[in-house]
Amino acid sequence: MVKKTNLSFWQIFNMNVGFLGIQFSFGLQQTAVNPIFSFLGAHHEDLPLLNLAGPVTGLIIQPIVGAISDKTWSPKWGRRKPFFLIGALIGSLCLFAFPFSPALWFAVGLLWILDVGNNMAMEPYRAFVGDKLPNKQLSFGYQMQSLFVGAGIVLANASIFLFQDWFGGTESLSESVNTIPKWLYYSFFIGAILSVSTILWSVFKTPEIPPSEEEFDEIKKHNALPLSERIKTPFLEIVDAIKEMPKFMWKLSLVYLFQWYALFVYWQFIAPMFEESMGFDKSQALSQAAKMNTAYNVSTIIFALALVPLALKYGGKKVYVLSLFLTGIAMLSIPYIHDPMIVIFPMILFGIGWAAMMGIPYSMVSKIVPQERRGVYMGILNMMIVIPMGIQTLTFGPIVKNLLQNSAVNAILFGGVFFMIAGLLALRLKQPASLEEEENTSIINTGAH
Repeated sequence: MVKKTNLSFWQIFNMNVGFLGIQFSFGLQQTAVNPIFSFLGAHHEDLPLLNLAGPVTGLIIQPIVGAISDKTWSPKWGRRKPFFLIGALIGSLCLFAFPFSPALWFAVGLLWILDVGNNMAMEPYRAFVGDKLPNKQLSFGYQMQSLFVGAGIVLANASIFLFQDWFGGTESLSESVNTIPKWLYYSFFIGAILSVSTILWSVFKTPEIPPSEEEFDEIKKHNALPLSERIKTPFLEIVDAIKEMPKFMWKLSLVYLFQWYALFVYWQFIAPMFEESMGFDKSQALSQAAKMNTAYNVSTIIFALALVPLALKYGGKKVYVLSLFLTGIAMLSIPYIHDPMIVIFPMILFGIGWAAMMGIPYSMVSKIVPQERRGVYMGILNMMIVIPMGIQTLTFGPIVKNLLQNSAVNAILFGGVFFMIAGLLALRLKQPASLEEEENTSIINTGAH
């Protein structure tokens, strides 16, 4: 077992900087991609299926990359870094090309490739934090990651409404105009640059911990296998890990089913909802959605690290449950608010929930899975995210059309109810005793800075 030393605040900061670029890209996917689909002719009921790329690529790419990275070691590049660097390069190229999409099919195809890159970068990054930090600093490490999640999405959304204000002029797009506004291009160009530059910062600032002798022996054995056996190994690793998965993760998967279904509903329908509830045109609705997503991610930045002492004092489970209920309250209230400024208040609640959701479950899982399988288990945890998203993309179009009167307002309310169900299910989570004791007794030591 490799002994891990406590890292300073700035060491943990530097190792997570790469998440800024990944999440800038994710922020554009949250806010701008679905409006782009609409600009290119997509209808409300089409949006869930057009987003199938996210769940499918996440389901396939993340656990496989996690399993492969567990069996990888390069003295020069490390274990996880090669994967999130290649993923960032793929994502960067797609972001440069996205605003030039000439037709809906082209934009949808680029989304598939972009999601492959983002998933290749994201999963090893989760394992990277777990590899570097001792257990008592994991909460801090993953909440720092939440901070960069919020910061990346804030910058992405702020760029959208600021560029519209600066370069959009009096442009107003009606339902019949199927073109992507030029002011939206700049956000994608910035995302392409950040995708690579922030990853390179973390790559050069943070060395990886070499594998233990036992892990290195396993890696050498794996590399000595015939190519056909090495290709099969990641799939066998995933199957074995699922069979041996801790009971806590099985319960968490049910919570995630409702949580991530609801989040995908929010990202797809928040801009159309502003068209419906506030009478905005497509361009105004996109700008308003960007502002609101900025608001909740500013809230995420503010509260991400503040949640660490709360999780240590009261337990991660209690903070996580509260976050789900706060997010549900936010989604249930947004459609009834018609003042663009007052909508900020529920978005603050949404941001607190997002901060907890993007940090606390990863911290809890990372503490209970074996070090030598951390990559594959982080991939499996992501499977628990993308499977609900896949279900949503296949089922929610008919639900919106036939049960919710094709109403974006009703879609957001539906998501709020699902968050409440997720909160009730999270009450059933039972953390392993050792994890509960550690959360109640550990004090985060971030060193001198």
